[in-house]
Amino acid sequence: MANSGALPTSSPKVLVASDLDRTLIYSSAALALTMPDARAPRLLSVEVHESKPLSYMTETAAGLLAELGDVADFVPTTTRTRKQYQRIQLPGPAPKYAICANGGHLLVDGVTDPEWHASVTERLARECAPLDEVREHMEATADPVWVRKHRLAEDLFVYLVVERELLPEDWVKELAVWAENRGWTVSLQGRKIYAVPKPLTKSAAMREVARRTGATLTLAAGDSLLDADLLLAADRGWRPGHGELADAGWTAPGITALPERGVAAGERILREFLREVR
Repeated sequence: MANSGALPTSSPKVLVASDLDRTLIYSSAALALTMPDARAPRLLSVEVHESKPLSYMTETAAGLLAELGDVADFVPTTTRTRKQYQRIQLPGPAPKYAICANGGHLLVDGVTDPEWHASVTERLARECAPLDEVREHMEATADPVWVRKHRLAEDLFVYLVVERELLPEDWVKELAVWAENRGWTVSLQGRKIYAVPKPLTKSAAMREVARRTGATLTLAAGDSLLDADLLLAADRGWRPGHGELADAGWTAPGITALPERGVAAGERILREFLREVR
């Protein structure tokens, strides 16, 4: 005789890996507050740098993120260095895991995992041109007229801070072709031009966190070229209506292109995460 009592189904263990800048948090220049001033959302500062507020979420988004941290493993996933990431004070439970330096560092309770970092650096040494070659090429070809800063990030990748209105589009395209032939990729995000080794990916680090947590469902969001691999690796992904991916009209199966731009997109992404988890 068949057992009439159905076994309870366990809900999936969910990992949410989200990019931060221009996905969940926004500088004042990236907020895109297009509504009348009186209807603008209340903002919460989540990052202070040199005694000034630098990044924001809407207060509503902050509440949604706190809710999300209670029902899923939320993993901040950023190209920022560890030092830059640690300036951010996100609402909700402190994440056990965070992915920094585009996957070069996996933080566990705020401390880098040395074995993960060693495995990444070994792979970079095998598979792409050395960092110094790329850094020297960028320094030699970039024009001081439009470059404000040259930066080396965690001895893993390089980026320039530029004046966008003076930046020649052809220079970025030429750099991208040059880098492609050496196993590197180029991404233009706001006032920053990144050159990142192709094997240095957010997706590899996300898969490692999913393995450690036993996640059976992975969700992701991001706005830039450096987030594409993360979105493709997740079961479901979202991108805002701004950024490199939106500008390119990029999409793929399982990816939702949202119409919202600026800080409103961050709020919408968190609503989508929560809806999916529930």
